[in-house]
Amino acid sequence: MTGRFSARAAAVADVAARYADEVDRDERPPVEAVMAMKEQRLLSLSVPTEYGGEGASMRELSEIATTVGAADANAGMVFAMHHSQALPLWRHGSRAGVRSTIAKVVSEEWLLGSATTERGIGGDARRSSCALEYPSPGRVRLVKDAPVVSYGEVADAILVTGRLNADAPSSDQRMLICAKGDYTLEKTAVWHGLGLRGTASDSFIITAETAEDMLLDDPYGTISAHTALPAAHLLWASVWLGIASSAADEARSTVRRQARATVGYPPPGQLRLAELMVGLQTLADSVRHSAERFDEAGLDASVLGSISFALAMNSVKISSANALVDLVLQALRIVGIAGYRTDTPQSLSRQLRDALAAQIQISNDRLLTNDAPLSLLAKVEL
Repeated sequence: MTGRFSARAAAVADVAARYADEVDRDERPPVEAVMAMKEQRLLSLSVPTEYGGEGASMRELSEIATTVGAADANAGMVFAMHHSQALPLWRHGSRAGVRSTIAKVVSEEWLLGSATTERGIGGDARRSSCALEYPSPGRVRLVKDAPVVSYGEVADAILVTGRLNADAPSSDQRMLICAKGDYTLEKTAVWHGLGLRGTASDSFIITAETAEDMLLDDPYGTISAHTALPAAHLLWASVWLGIASSAADEARSTVRRQARATVGYPPPGQLRLAELMVGLQTLADSVRHSAERFDEAGLDASVLGSISFALAMNSVKISSANALVDLVLQALRIVGIAGYRTDTPQSLSRQLRDALAAQIQISNDRLLTNDAPLSLLAKVEL
């Protein structure tokens, strides 16, 4: 990685790598990496300069996510999910409470979590059964049974969705910022995943009451389509690129050792490594190009709300999740038994298990189901 944030990203990656195996083994959030992000001021990067941030572009955030994700996918995913929640604050909020939250992200490097899915909805973040209540003037209350709140217990604030009121349809959602101290978490299930164990994606009943000016301005459908979902897909894909890069680095080291042991003869994994690098470069080009497309769109609602933009952002998530598993398996075949074992320095166990989450934990099938009717209405922009 090159650029204005490369040294700071590398410093966080160094901490993340040091604790990656422990985070995976103990199924706990990567708190050391999060603290390093705060120290390096990586959590406020996406806030525009006029609000005190550094105005990082999506391309820059993508590169950081890849660097951190290569060291530890859990830390990378926390970085990715945080910024998918930080971006909507200034893109979709103008009330005093929202502006105050932006200030906290900048001054105290607040870590933001989210609770957008709901038990009984089937994982569809575009619908809610819970509704906002207004117990007194200027106050809002919400109770949400959330099956997934990643790193919820270490977040400084959680962005929660619910119907506008008890009479609103399930799709008429709003997003509420709930700062720590304004909500309680009742844990209903613990995340025991095959991979991405350190995201701590536990289940909670969230009970929150806060000021009404902590509501973002736009309906959640707009926030999701224009900002939160594209940002999440792009930054998740960037983390997955990091996982693939980490596995490829191990494969390259293996082939180099083979070359030193078979001087004068092509090492066994040489052609397989060349194939792996072609796939890795293809994935990198796709992710970075998609990030630049997001940057080019800016705040143009006609672009952000278009079918072609939605298909493109869903596509990068689906294609990168599929490519990731293939790339890690290619690397595993090159590394061989040392990569297959869990007790060697060359082990790719964590990378492979984390890679599988990309298709399943964040379901490709659900996105393809959403894409199916859209695909009838628009061509791919080439």
